Amino acid sequence: MNVLDRLSQGFSFLIVFAASVMLGWGVLGFLEYFTGAAPLMPLQNPTFPAGTQFVHWTLITLSGATFLTGYFLRWSYTPVAMIVLFSSLATLCAIQTFDFMENPSRYADFMRECIYYVIMSVYLVRAKRMRDRFGRLTIAARA
Repeated sequence: MNVLDRLSQGFSFLIVFAASVMLGWGVLGFLEYFTGAAPLMPLQNPTFPAGTQFVHWTLITLSGATFLTGYFLRWSYTPVAMIVLFSSLATLCAIQTFDFMENPSRYADFMRECIYYVIMSVYLVRAKRMRDRFGRLTIAARA
């Protein structure tokens, strides 16, 4: 196995880990959202309206669950589903950043998050390891 293959393998394990964290974070966020009690530490952002917070936890939980399920079942639409979820998360993050957040690092955090989504999306559709795992999607042209 060459260096590039090892890096790709490591990156794919990092994605699985990140998806696991997102799923856990989303479940804990929902638990706090519905009960009002923080299981480990407060996760709700008091500057977000309740509806925005609900969509936030829904997208985070769906992202983690979708990737993990797709990865382990080798679902061919996993890369496309993740791009849709990443786009939704980036849109929600833009709304949160520009409309509700007040911390001074919010714009830099927003940019880092968007860069993360782009890198992940490119890797999921371009990396040989991911194409081998999920297969290649083909769309037949209709005349």
